[in-house]
Amino acid sequence: MSVNFLKSRFYDEVGEKPLVEYPRPQLVRDSYLNLNGKWEYAIRPIDGNVGDSYDGEILVPFSPECLLSGVMRKVTPKDKLFYKTVFKIPGEFINEITLLHFTAVDYACTVILNGQIVGSHTGGFFPFSFDVSSFIESGENELLVEVTDPSDTGIQAKGKQKNDPNTIWYTPQSGIWGTVWMESVTDDYIKSLKIVPNIDKNLVTISASTEAASIDVEIFDGEKLFAKGFGKDKVEIVLDHYELWSPEHPKLYKLKIKAGKDVVESYFGMRKFDVGPDENGIQRLLLNNKPYFHNGVLDQGYWSDGMLTPPTDSAMIYDIEMLKSMGFNMIRKHIKIEPLRWYYHCDRLGMLVWQDMVNGGGKYNLCCIAIMPFIGFESDDTTNRKFFARESEEGRIEYERDLVCTVELLINQVGLCMWVPFNEGWGQFDSKRITKKIYDMDSTRTIDSTSGWHDQGGGDFVSKHIYFTPIYVPKDERCYLLSEFGGYSMPVKGHTYKDATLFGYHMYCDEKCLKKAYKKLYERKIIPNIPKGLSAAVYTQLSDIEGEVNGFITYDRMVEKMERSFVRKINEKVKL
Repeated sequence: MSVNFLKSRFYDEVGEKPLVEYPRPQLVRDSYLNLNGKWEYAIRPIDGNVGDSYDGEILVPFSPECLLSGVMRKVTPKDKLFYKTVFKIPGEFINEITLLHFTAVDYACTVILNGQIVGSHTGGFFPFSFDVSSFIESGENELLVEVTDPSDTGIQAKGKQKNDPNTIWYTPQSGIWGTVWMESVTDDYIKSLKIVPNIDKNLVTISASTEAASIDVEIFDGEKLFAKGFGKDKVEIVLDHYELWSPEHPKLYKLKIKAGKDVVESYFGMRKFDVGPDENGIQRLLLNNKPYFHNGVLDQGYWSDGMLTPPTDSAMIYDIEMLKSMGFNMIRKHIKIEPLRWYYHCDRLGMLVWQDMVNGGGKYNLCCIAIMPFIGFESDDTTNRKFFARESEEGRIEYERDLVCTVELLINQVGLCMWVPFNEGWGQFDSKRITKKIYDMDSTRTIDSTSGWHDQGGGDFVSKHIYFTPIYVPKDERCYLLSEFGGYSMPVKGHTYKDATLFGYHMYCDEKCLKKAYKKLYERKIIPNIPKGLSAAVYTQLSDIEGEVNGFITYDRMVEKMERSFVRKINEKVKL
């Protein structure tokens, strides 16, 4: 099937050195060397070698399948993808420990520096690093990366990738798809931070993983020193007259942390997420101990020219600001881990985030993920492994490893208010146990245990996806979320990835019809259900993606299908 490769509105901003911004906003230090840019690449049979002959240039960090890479070739499960780059290290850059960071590589990779293997990694959605102190040289260095990716033939976390993309499943991608960078640090450097605000006790707790004997913490309000503390590896600081963070007032405080010879900067916000009764005894989502309606949009983080990789930092900002200006206060980040800068922009701009875990497992059973739930059948996820495509013990172990990685990676994000471990039965298993596992790691956020269907009675919520049947609030002691709905669709000529086999839940031919239906949906189905117990609503979706044309904006981010002011006027009534 022919497709249209669409340049996004940000295509011409990418340049030969893309995504140069510092990639880790909550653990910032001065040492930073960005390795993005033009590398050499080759695609060979999985048991083959590249030798000295490469196929051409690729623009890292874009996958070879996407337009911005300059390659636009598919890497199959029977292939191996080879990368090569040569870079120079200034002598003054090297400190006691030098670290090589990869933001994301899909899926299994081996890294070779100056002819020596420095390490291997599996997992397509998470940052990882290697200590390359014994391999790095002042001056010229050669870096090789070898990657294989089983895509949807494997049981690993794969998200929406499918070798035969259709409807809600998209073109698979492989290899490096996040920034590659280096830093050099002292031997007592801060490896990680954990920042826990507590508005009930008026304090913030900062913990640091470091070999240093102690840490000094300073908190700044703008450029003014606001508070400070000292401790071994954990510091509690009481705050006076602080401001709460919310989407309407996204107040952030800066942190400066010293550990031995290392100094890092970070930030935090004072906020609290919970579930509790409103004045009528209805269970509601709470923000800072007050009922707060989450009016959100599903966002899958796909780009017409970068696929999973945003073309620029400004592209991420554009999407968030568009939804803010439309009057939304929440984004459900669907089946993807974004670059950390995306979460930073949500924090500073004022956007709540529901974070999905990335789905995996075997080949999904249509009866499980679509047919049976529509007729009211929900299966036990502790026993029916085959039904949920979770027969592989290795796959279940890997999912739990990825779950821990997700929570640890995003634990400090200010606006992230909810974890979503399973969606629509895709690779679902032991959801009540998994929910408890998340809560044991992070008790400061809420958990939507099973989004959509196959509810096992766990978690904080009844969470439903409703696209066709009537929307109503069920009788349940838990808080009620409409975690997906809408999907109203309209193709825009000249801005579709496909000219045929377009997908949407309700299709409209022009803007007038789309706006009329959208307004009717909110005024008749959403707003009237809020007093009855509806506590959140997630509209599908932010952008068109490949054959899906149900976005507020086209896949290339060129055409917004309804005026922002029109959507904002409706959203003014979507609140408690």
